[in-house]
Amino acid sequence: MEALFIFIAKSSGLLLLFFCAYIFLLRKETFFNSNRWFLLAGLITSVVLPFLVYTKVVWINPTPLSNMNYTELHSLSAESNSFEINWNIVFIAVYILGLIGFLIKFGIDFYSLNTIIKGKKVQQQADFKFIDIEENIAPFSYFDYIVYNSSMYTAAELESILEHEKVHSDQNHSVDVLISRVFCILFWFNPIMWFYKKSIIQNLEFIADKEAAQKISDKKAYQYTLLKITTHENCLAITNHFYQSLIKKRIIMLNKNQSKKSNSWKYYVVIPALAAFVLLFQVEVIAKEKRETPVKVSKKEIRAIDIFKIKKTSTDHDLKVIAEKLKLNHNVDFTISELKRNSQNEIIAIKLHAKSGSEQVQEYEVLGDKGIRDCGIMITTNDDGAKKISLVANDKVADSSEKANKIEIVKVQNSKTNTDVNINSNTSAKADCNVSNATNTTVSTNVNGNVNTNITITNKNGQQTIKINSDPLYIIDGVVIGNLSKDDTNSIDPNTIKSMTVIKSSEATVKYGEEGANGVILIETKK
Repeated sequence: MEALFIFIAKSSGLLLLFFCAYIFLLRKETFFNSNRWFLLAGLITSVVLPFLVYTKVVWINPTPLSNMNYTELHSLSAESNSFEINWNIVFIAVYILGLIGFLIKFGIDFYSLNTIIKGKKVQQQADFKFIDIEENIAPFSYFDYIVYNSSMYTAAELESILEHEKVHSDQNHSVDVLISRVFCILFWFNPIMWFYKKSIIQNLEFIADKEAAQKISDKKAYQYTLLKITTHENCLAITNHFYQSLIKKRIIMLNKNQSKKSNSWKYYVVIPALAAFVLLFQVEVIAKEKRETPVKVSKKEIRAIDIFKIKKTSTDHDLKVIAEKLKLNHNVDFTISELKRNSQNEIIAIKLHAKSGSEQVQEYEVLGDKGIRDCGIMITTNDDGAKKISLVANDKVADSSEKANKIEIVKVQNSKTNTDVNINSNTSAKADCNVSNATNTTVSTNVNGNVNTNITITNKNGQQTIKINSDPLYIIDGVVIGNLSKDDTNSIDPNTIKSMTVIKSSEATVKYGEEGANGVILIETKK
């Protein structure tokens, strides 16, 4: 209901705008045809423009919900149950009653028109249909029908009347009359609409007078005819009738000089007003709450989804089951070659091959004369769901799947420490360093091509140097991380390191295959 009232208010405001522009600027000008289209445009604009709404979205910060006082809510609900007059229903009922009344009047006018025209003799001349009646009714036209009583006028007067009505019929002025009448029915409660309709009909008479006077030789005789017709007061509201009560204004406009073309600027005065109306009333602001965007942390998370262990006591059947599960569950092609066993049927040599899709083949080989240490294959996935194959050979990983269930590598930027890792020599060594006793210990590396690595660690017991080849294989908490770049090694927080073991290249190759050819660094973090 509120939307209907808003529409009526906007439509009435636009109608008032065009009406005032016509009354104060255009009514005294002789641009009659232009005034006709201006007034019709006002009617259409007053109905269409209120429906054209421009939507503007404004983003606001989310507001917390305030506490609701349920006691007050209950009291308001109780009060609303009391009897009240629904004024919306009253206004709608009054409007419908008025609408019905004016529709009945409109129907009566059509019935009266049909009664006058029906059964009468029609004389067809060109595009006009002339009907000569005997009733004392003012001459009028309705589309191509022109109705008059020839016995009431002289030949000269009748000629003036017919020329006037021909202009109405030829220019379809009946359309303007019907449109204005329909608007009066729909907006019967708006007094501006009735004055607007009167201005439309009056302007149509100005057009017909001007056109008819140009076709008649005696202009004064035409004006006398206007005065004579004022004695006939019977006319139909839905027709263009020769009689009008404002005869004086018609005669004044008939004798007025043609307006200057420079005065046509007055038509454009309404444009800024329409623009202001759109900006003030037709821009709908919609407030939307901003959604909080999740903060991205510099953290990479790797989760182990499955581990397949191979022990020195694993049988051929066990190895076959592992290969089948890898293919079925993870689409990994897993093969074993160069398998050797000793007299106790323990595996002393084995070479593992694993590949998934287009990934590079992962290989792991163990050679010796004693039973192998536990090894196997681990399938991991990162935060984007991508899987990764890792061949592992560490007792801690082989003995505990739970430990490899979640490994996090946290990026630590701009960490300043007192421990350096320098790249210098080509000597291999193996050492176990208890980093937990260090005062301020950080591991950082600088790797450039095949330059050799010299790791220097300072702790409470003094300085200890561990030298390995460049690009070592990193294993953190039993998970094979691979050959880390400079950025990755700089990201390891020394405060989380419990111990670090460096294995020289010859021994690392035996345990970890070709990946350990440049040495292996085993890091155990604090739990």
